[in-house]
Amino acid sequence: MDKTIFDNTEVAFSLKSDAELEKAYWLFKMIQNESLVKLGTGVTKFALKHHFPIEGLIRTTVFDHFCGGVTEEDTLDLVDKLYSKGVYSILDYSVEGAENEESFNRAYEKTSELIDFAKNRKEMPFAVFKPTGLGRFEIYEKVSSGADLTPEEEQEWQRVVERYDRLAKKAKENDVPLMIDAEETWMQKAADDLVEKMMEKYNTEKPIVFNTLQLYRKDRLPYLKELYKRAKEKGFKIGMKLVRGAYMEKERERAEKMGYEDPIWETKELTDKNFNDTLTYMMEHLDDMSIYSGSHNEESAYHLMKLIEQKGIERNDPRVWFGQLLGMSDHITFNLAKEGYNTSKYIPFGPVKDVMPYLIRRAEENTSVAGQTSRELELLSKEKKRRKL
Repeated sequence: MDKTIFDNTEVAFSLKSDAELEKAYWLFKMIQNESLVKLGTGVTKFALKHHFPIEGLIRTTVFDHFCGGVTEEDTLDLVDKLYSKGVYSILDYSVEGAENEESFNRAYEKTSELIDFAKNRKEMPFAVFKPTGLGRFEIYEKVSSGADLTPEEEQEWQRVVERYDRLAKKAKENDVPLMIDAEETWMQKAADDLVEKMMEKYNTEKPIVFNTLQLYRKDRLPYLKELYKRAKEKGFKIGMKLVRGAYMEKERERAEKMGYEDPIWETKELTDKNFNDTLTYMMEHLDDMSIYSGSHNEESAYHLMKLIEQKGIERNDPRVWFGQLLGMSDHITFNLAKEGYNTSKYIPFGPVKDVMPYLIRRAEENTSVAGQTSRELELLSKEKKRRKL
C-alpha cells in the first residue's frame, strides 16, 4: 500500500482555481492564530446578537469555504463537481442552538426532505441529523440522567421519539441510510438508547440507521461491544459513524467542575489508538456492521485501507465509507476517491446566521488540533508552488 498517496496535491486541489487556492491558504493562515480565532469568534457572536450587518463578510470568507450554501439547491453545483472526481456528498442542515418546537419541526421537515433528495441522487448516499436539532438539550439530559419527567416533559420527549421514528421509517422505505450525530456525554445516553431502538426496528436486513461514536471517549469501544451482543440476540445490524469528537474542552471543564472522572482520553495518542482499535473491531464483524469513518487523520485512513486489503474485500464495498468535512483534508478525500474507495464530503448548509455556531466550532477545532492547520497550509503551499512551475 502506497503511504504517500495523501501527498498528491494536484489530485487534492483539482477542483480549486488559483484564486480559491489562495483564499483557502489565507483562511487557514488566520485560523492558525489562536488569539485571532478567539477575537474573531467573540466579535462575530456579538455582531450577530446585536444584528450588525456582517453576514456578507461571513458569507465570502468562512461560510463559502466550509459550507455548501444557504439551501440544499445551492449545493447542487458543488455536489456535481465533487461527483465528477468520484467524491460523494452528504448534505447536513447545520442549524444549531434553536430551542423551540417550531425549529425542531423545521429540522425534522428538512431532514425528511433530504431523505427524498438523497433517494433520487446516487451521488448522495446518506441523510443526517443532529439530536438537538429534533429536541431540547435539557430534555435529553434529563432522560439520560434517569430523572422523573413532568407530564409536559413526557409529551415533549414523546414528540422527539416520534420524529426519530418517522425519519428512520422513511429512511428504511427509501433505502437511504440515516446518520445521527453525537453530542455531549451528559445528554448522549438518551440519544444512544433511542437510536438503538431505531436500529432494532429498522436495521433488520442491513444497517439503515447509523449512530455516532466519539472515540475520544474512553467508554465507546466497550459500549459498541455490548451493543453488538444485544444486536446478535435481537437480530439487528449496526451502523456506526466513527469520529474523534468535537467537545473536548467543554467535557474536561464540566468533569473538573462537577468532580467526576474525565470521560475523555488523556492524550491524542490514546484517542488515535482507540479510533484504530474500533475500526479493527468493526472490520472483524463486517457481516453485522457498516462503518463510516469520519476522520481527518491520515494514519487512521491508512489503517482502514490496510484492513480492507487484509480482509480481501473490494475498495468500494458498500459497508465501508470514508468521510471528511467540506473545506478540510481535501488531500485525504480526493486521493482516496481516485484510488476507488467510497469517499464523501459532509456538506453543511443553512442560513448564514444559523450556521455560525457550527462554523465557530470548526474554527476552534482547527486551532486546537495540533498539526491539522499546519498540514493544510503545507499542502496548499506545495500546490501553489507546483502550479507556478
